[in-house]
Amino acid sequence: MKFLDQAKIYIRSGNGGAGSVSFRREKYVEYGGPNGGDGGKGGDVWVESVENLNTLIDYRYQQHFKAKTGGHGEGSNRTGKDGDDITLKVPVGTQILDEDNEEVLADLDKPGMRILLMEGGRGGKGNAHFKSSTNQAPRYSQPGEPGQERWIWLRLKLIADAGLVGLPNAGKSTFLAAASKANPKIAAYPFTTLHPNLGVVDLASDARFVLADIPGLIEGAHEGAGIGDRFLGHIERTAVLLHLIDAGQEDVAEAYRIVRGELEAYGQGIEDKAEILALSKIDTVDQETLEAASDALEEISGRKPMRLSAATHTGVREALFAVWDAIRRDRGELVGEDDEFDAGDDDWTP
Repeated sequence: MKFLDQAKIYIRSGNGGAGSVSFRREKYVEYGGPNGGDGGKGGDVWVESVENLNTLIDYRYQQHFKAKTGGHGEGSNRTGKDGDDITLKVPVGTQILDEDNEEVLADLDKPGMRILLMEGGRGGKGNAHFKSSTNQAPRYSQPGEPGQERWIWLRLKLIADAGLVGLPNAGKSTFLAAASKANPKIAAYPFTTLHPNLGVVDLASDARFVLADIPGLIEGAHEGAGIGDRFLGHIERTAVLLHLIDAGQEDVAEAYRIVRGELEAYGQGIEDKAEILALSKIDTVDQETLEAASDALEEISGRKPMRLSAATHTGVREALFAVWDAIRRDRGELVGEDDEFDAGDDDWTP
């Protein structure tokens, strides 16, 4: 299934039905009078988050959604039928934005959320409502209220607990595959990942989290370079970022600076998230190169990076438990270091 995280659609609520102009005409009824019924209410437009969707691809092929018009009133004081509502089903984590793609109208970040986007027009009053002592035979009624219409944007932000960031070809997809049962595309060239991937990491019976891998960043991504920074929205809701840097990178300090610069340029609080720094692909370099890379990275970041190889699973376990501890701190479940998971406590396999 093709991944789609943005869609622009047109929505319209239903018009109210018109009121009826009608009079009693039964034989032998001496005093007839008006009996026109009211029009029915127009259909509403709702949006609902459901758990079995993970893309907005359904809104790629249909962009117009209109609720039904209310039924017209009829004689004998019969009210028209209310128009049918429509419900847009979207993945959990979808935001509804105005046509300018800036103002957030709704944020469906939990399953089962149901929000009214547009209310249908009210039905018009029939002529029976306008009877009075001075006007006993009104020959007019109200038309129904028109429905509302607008263009809106749907923007999906995946619900994940932790996110993988780094330059293209830093080993993020390989790490995701090693840490979970996800099966992302892996190849020896940059921009192998073209859309976000999710994987569920099971460390223990009470230690489980969702890890998101997004396409790699390059310098100028916030200005549209490479794939750009549009996919950073998928890690806005995460508790921690795992920043991977290829140990064989010619200048690991510069690689760190580029990614941190793009995170800060994007903003939205991503630059302030907890970050775990790790040198990846350590199986591809000798010990001397690894030590030099570690020292350079520690100097620019102010902390010693972890070391791992997703290909050989070296250090993967330790990195995942560090991510889990950061998630628990974000949730308020972990304050000090006494309750941290020990990476050697359990036999863990992805």
